[in-house]
Amino acid sequence: MKHNLQILWDDEQFVAVNKPAGILSIPDRFNPDLPNILHMLLKQYPEIIPVHRLDKYTSGVNIFAKNAEAHRNLSLQFENGEVEKYYYTIVDGIPEEPEDFIDLPLAESITKRGKMVITRKGKPALTQYKVLESFKRYAFLAVRIFTGRMHQIRVHMQAIGHPLIVDSLYGKREAFYISEIKTRGFKQNDPENMRPLLDRQPLHAYAIMLHHPVTNEAIRIEAELPKDMQACLNQLRKWIK
Repeated sequence: MKHNLQILWDDEQFVAVNKPAGILSIPDRFNPDLPNILHMLLKQYPEIIPVHRLDKYTSGVNIFAKNAEAHRNLSLQFENGEVEKYYYTIVDGIPEEPEDFIDLPLAESITKRGKMVITRKGKPALTQYKVLESFKRYAFLAVRIFTGRMHQIRVHMQAIGHPLIVDSLYGKREAFYISEIKTRGFKQNDPENMRPLLDRQPLHAYAIMLHHPVTNEAIRIEAELPKDMQACLNQLRKWIK
């Protein structure tokens, strides 16, 4: 599998890439040979160290340090909540409040490994969303997370009744087809209509704001919306705006 990684930032201290959906940030514990960003970068940067990671099917800004000092500095920024993290997503339904905070603690489920649940005994988790566009039964959101809990956006959006439009663990479907939105001229057996508009969770880390580990300069790094999410939005605008 070949991938041309888009480099968003590259200096002596760290590199930021636009991680494609479907690729791990770091090697899988059980199958280290699966494609991952760290192994791809090691070919060019022999001493690269991951600072944070994104879920396999989440795309967007992913940061790696080039030395131990930069790694320590950047990791502390993430741990101390000093890094601003922004995402785009598409959800079922339209939130009643056009902009709001979701403050609900999260912990891993005791019955299903790898699934997060809301519980009073969980760790604090704070999410802010803003509706950018609405499409009758769906909404395009900008989201900021103030904490970095596993699956935070996915669980928080489900908790307020608006799961991601594709999310087999927390949502209603494993893929999103044009048949859900196309109201005229729809042909059931048309190959174009049989392919999903989205077959992964629509979650994209579009911006990160942090301080340079040496100069302390405030830096904003952005990654443009990927083609699959853009195509889905284009169809929503076309058929049910």
